[in-house]
Amino acid sequence: MDSTPTALQSPTPNAARWLILGVICLAQLTVILDNTVLNVAIPSLTEELGATTADVQWTISAYSLVQSGLLLTAGNAADRYGRKRMLAVGLALFGLASLGAALAQSPAQLIAARAGMGVGGALLVTTTLAVVMQIFDEAERPKAIGIWSSVNSLGFAAGPLIGGALLDHFWWGSLFLVNLPVAVISLVAVVTLVPESKNHSGERPDLLGALLSMIGMVGVVYAIITGPVSGWLSTQVLVSAAVGLLGLAAFALWELHVPNPMLDMHFFRNRRFIGAVSGGILVAFGMGGSIFLLTQDLQLVLGYGPLEAGLRMVPLAVTVIAINFTGLGARLMPRLGTPGMIVSGMTLLAAGLTAISLLGGHGYGGMLTGLIVMGVGVAFAMPTMANAIMSAIPPAKAGVGAGVNGTLMEFGQGLGVAVLGAVLNSRFAALLPLVAAGAGSLPAALARTRTDAERTAVQDAFASGIGTSQLVGAAAVFLGGLVAALLLRRAERSGQEAEPTGQEAGTSAPAPSPAPAE
Repeated sequence: MDSTPTALQSPTPNAARWLILGVICLAQLTVILDNTVLNVAIPSLTEELGATTADVQWTISAYSLVQSGLLLTAGNAADRYGRKRMLAVGLALFGLASLGAALAQSPAQLIAARAGMGVGGALLVTTTLAVVMQIFDEAERPKAIGIWSSVNSLGFAAGPLIGGALLDHFWWGSLFLVNLPVAVISLVAVVTLVPESKNHSGERPDLLGALLSMIGMVGVVYAIITGPVSGWLSTQVLVSAAVGLLGLAAFALWELHVPNPMLDMHFFRNRRFIGAVSGGILVAFGMGGSIFLLTQDLQLVLGYGPLEAGLRMVPLAVTVIAINFTGLGARLMPRLGTPGMIVSGMTLLAAGLTAISLLGGHGYGGMLTGLIVMGVGVAFAMPTMANAIMSAIPPAKAGVGAGVNGTLMEFGQGLGVAVLGAVLNSRFAALLPLVAAGAGSLPAALARTRTDAERTAVQDAFASGIGTSQLVGAAAVFLGGLVAALLLRRAERSGQEAEPTGQEAGTSAPAPSPAPAE
């Protein structure tokens, strides 16, 4: 019997599709948790491994740098060599690197293991979404993507809580050992349940494109990560940003001229794709920037500890999860359409940020209202954006589409932190009383004060800076939602197909042909 894996087209319903989605979400959750769980272990790493501040920074950054740099390459590899195969490879690499991290005896070993986890994480982020597109038809896909998208919110909320609970009873290596059973269970389930699919158009690997995309993404992401610490005008940040931007520009030029591009730049002629891309960046911008501001607001203004602050952010994640798991967004999609869902979601996200800015400065009650409204907006907008991006890319390029979606999330979140952080610092410096003028941070400003009145004035200046930043973020998200919806509406009215063909699809045939049996 021919067990030929077929290229992703119109999937026939898979009897185990919801079980497969659960396995995929479990693997995805592990990847997201490792973006946040390590933050609570910094004191333990410093004490037990003798890690310096630079070591800690590289331990945290190595994972996100490698992962973000490899997203497009990992997606392309999944399309070419098989999405199931790359998902299995990603799980194996992630599990082995997690074991290496748990057993590390020095900061250098831990940094190397975290980089290895980043390689596995890039494969998992891209292949999980591609498999969702493979096993669900158009009717069920919005709900499935909504559930998949909820994992990001769950990972954000659960990371510090799980990390804190483990460190209360075990040593820091337990943060990585918990990945092993998840990786093993997921690997067995993937091999057993997930059908194979790949693009068999005979493309050669785009090795130079992969190298240029990695250089570009790593340079830009590193500049964004180090900017708040080293200063946005420091030589380190400027050189990194310049290298990254030049790398991305060279990547775009190369992809326009290479016969078999990793990312077909003709996608950017598709209004649906452009609308989804611009909206996706701004949703991530609002989420990344607002979370950066909210954690400071809760701890530095309202006075909560790290664990208390984490618990008070949970309503945001719970709201997103509740709406997506109940399928509310998926049921509204046929009524509102993609542009309507995006406008509604991003308007609610902007309204939540505004509510926190105006009502959350002096207590948690007003902030709670804003968090819930933000959660509703994210639950509406984020899965819709992911679905729009994936629908605008040919099915044979599903892995690359997932890589584009992941890259947008990384870039948007980093941009949100950079821009809103700059607004915060500018407003804070402008409102500081003379006694604290020139201080670069809230602790430094408070250290210069002598009376309770001066300390109150400094704290009020910081709270005002946070409020202004949140309003700027709200305005950017709202306007971005309007632009994205307008582009998508124009694409629908012009009758532009969501799936490009011919040259725009990056293939010479209207659909990929079945693969030969392996």
